[in-house]
Amino acid sequence: MTNAVQLPYYGPMKTFTNKQLKDVRVLVDFVRVYCHARHNRSLRTLLDLPPELRHRYSRGVELCPDCAGLLAHGIQKRRTCPLDPKPSCKHCRVHCYSKEYRAKIREVMGFSGRRMIMRGRFDYLWHFFS
Repeated sequence: MTNAVQLPYYGPMKTFTNKQLKDVRVLVDFVRVYCHARHNRSLRTLLDLPPELRHRYSRGVELCPDCAGLLAHGIQKRRTCPLDPKPSCKHCRVHCYSKEYRAKIREVMGFSGRRMIMRGRFDYLWHFFS
């Protein structure tokens, strides 16, 4: 991938568990829908995703710098979450997101969840109501 923006490196990389990978895919999909609906296309750049995600997004993921930062932060927080099994963030007793990130991710999830359900992505319905 040329002209790809590298997601920030946060310490030693470990592979995702299947549950973490599923959660990160949901996060990527939600942030992507939000960014494509709300932000200018000319600001978007191609992201260099973790190797475990590249096969799912073979055409890549283009996001604006703000959404790319939010996604990178979310991936890192999910990678290092100490809870097993992990509850949904709004029901979690340990909030790993700061108040600003939590408010932003809540906005992204609410916007994208409704939009994906209206487009027929009923597999995300459980995430919207959990």
